[in-house]
Amino acid sequence: MHEIGAQSKIRVALGRIGHERGLLLVGLFKLSKAVFFTAVGAGAFDLMNRNITDVVMHIIDALRIDPERHFVGILLEQVGLIQPHQLKRAGILSFLYATVCVVEGTGLMLEKQWAEYFTVILTAMGLPWESYELMFRFSWYKVALFVINLAVLLYLLWILKKRREGEEVAYGGEGQG
Repeated sequence: MHEIGAQSKIRVALGRIGHERGLLLVGLFKLSKAVFFTAVGAGAFDLMNRNITDVVMHIIDALRIDPERHFVGILLEQVGLIQPHQLKRAGILSFLYATVCVVEGTGLMLEKQWAEYFTVILTAMGLPWESYELMFRFSWYKVALFVINLAVLLYLLWILKKRREGEEVAYGGEGQG
């Protein structure tokens, strides 16, 4: 009996070795999102004290885009509508989301089971909104984002299922432990 339990624990441990790379990859993806949204938040707060139209014109000049083009006029018109309180809200929300991504990424890289559940729940909650966006505002960027998030969700569900099966084998039956 002791020998069967030891073999089960070895199988569970060996099964986890392949998962470490996947969790590391997903964790790094989440941490890269944290860096991106931290930059977005900092940029939003920086723009609160600046003339956004001047900033956009500077970028247009730096990119050597003809300022007389039609889309430049539309862009400048839209930028002029942005209010400081909107930038403040965008900055705060970006920093909050970056914090969530740091928690997810760190937990996944440390192979914490709570982080797997946390990421599954948050990712599953976002998929309906992403589906809506794809249907009404299609872009290939959104397709790529949806596919990545769906792959992360399915991978983590698979990890959690395998872990549960391994625990059932290790503890000698279903519903125990």
